[in-house]
Amino acid sequence: MIKKAKFPKVFFGWWTVLAGGFLSAWGYGYQVHGFSALFKPIASELGFNRATTSVATGIGKLSYGIEAPLTGWIVDRFGPRFMVTIGVFIAGLGLILMNFIDSLWAFYAVWGVVLGTGINISLELPLDKAITSWFVKKRGTALSIRWFFTGLAGLVLLLVAWLISSQGWRMTCFIGGLSLWVVGLPLAWFFVRPHRPEHYGLLPDGASIRAEPGDDVSRMMDRGINYAAEVQEVEFTLRQAVRTPSYWLIIIAISARTVGFSAILTHIIPFLTDMGIEPVKAAGLVGIIILASTPSRLIGGFLADRVQTTSLRFLMAGAFLLQAVGITAFLLNQTITMIYVLLILFWIGGGIALPLSATLKARYFGRKAFGSIDGSSRVFLTPFGIAAPIYAGWVYDNTGSYITALTLFAILFGFAAVFISLAYPPKPPAQITDVHKFL
Repeated sequence: MIKKAKFPKVFFGWWTVLAGGFLSAWGYGYQVHGFSALFKPIASELGFNRATTSVATGIGKLSYGIEAPLTGWIVDRFGPRFMVTIGVFIAGLGLILMNFIDSLWAFYAVWGVVLGTGINISLELPLDKAITSWFVKKRGTALSIRWFFTGLAGLVLLLVAWLISSQGWRMTCFIGGLSLWVVGLPLAWFFVRPHRPEHYGLLPDGASIRAEPGDDVSRMMDRGINYAAEVQEVEFTLRQAVRTPSYWLIIIAISARTVGFSAILTHIIPFLTDMGIEPVKAAGLVGIIILASTPSRLIGGFLADRVQTTSLRFLMAGAFLLQAVGITAFLLNQTITMIYVLLILFWIGGGIALPLSATLKARYFGRKAFGSIDGSSRVFLTPFGIAAPIYAGWVYDNTGSYITALTLFAILFGFAAVFISLAYPPKPPAQITDVHKFL
């Protein structure tokens, strides 16, 4: 039988998008962007060098590589709500515990393992699964709106920088964790549903066809599949997906992009302060540019919903090339002015790419195994996410500059653009299995 639930007139999926946007803004504002502002204060007080401090982000990436396949299986089998809720709780706990660390091992355990695990199992794959399950034709728009609100992480970064200057980095982390518990936990529980809209008598996107008397979940699931087929979306299992060249080309492309992306996010504020910009001003500059680039996230989703499936890969390639051009422009003319060019193009390209990654995977492989397919693919990204920030820190510690690392990153963004362009939409599997069979 269809699980009846009282929903507001606004399609419930949009509430999931808004809740996911807020959770992502706060979580990434601290764990990703905020870490760059926390980087020097933590390293200075605890006596770490830059490579050593960077290891914490690598540990978070390592834990994600271990957790991602299991997380993907859980959200496909039981739905995303449980993982989002428990992950938000763990992330909040990690930030609160940062107030008490006094050694390298404690820093790695709390920031790398506890906070990293909380963010990984709540704000990454499970939120993408929740949104891709509730949207098909408007999926790009929904994901882009989520990432648009995630752009408020720029404001969170400004808040983090101000709190560090006025309260210290320990209390800054404590405030972040407590806020995540008080606001984030209710959002996760009430606005992330465990099932597809078909389980509640609805179709994806809020399509007008609703359950009729006598309809059951099985019939609504068939309607949902037929609805998705209108945009050539086919339901793959994990086993069927890994047999396609596209699955592996996407992994190669995103792995190459991950190297530069993760390293720059970690080291951008130390890099700016090395150029002579005051720490609070550096954080403010990055935060303002992140905010100013948020419309690019809407552009990426808007275009994704209006182009053929065969063209999605070229949108991602263009986004990666923008990031390569931004870095290259600075390398050719290493001035304060060109730093602005680097930052603007880097975040515009990143903003366009953010909603496209999940949109591309869901359009290529369908909704039922999205968690397992995405989770398995992220295992291969782990070594690059771990090594890149540490490598950038090592380059600085040995050369006194990030230039060598930036040169490599520009090349890899170019490689990513080439490989994603080669990821053609896969041919439909020989057999379309039952929607509950996702492995």
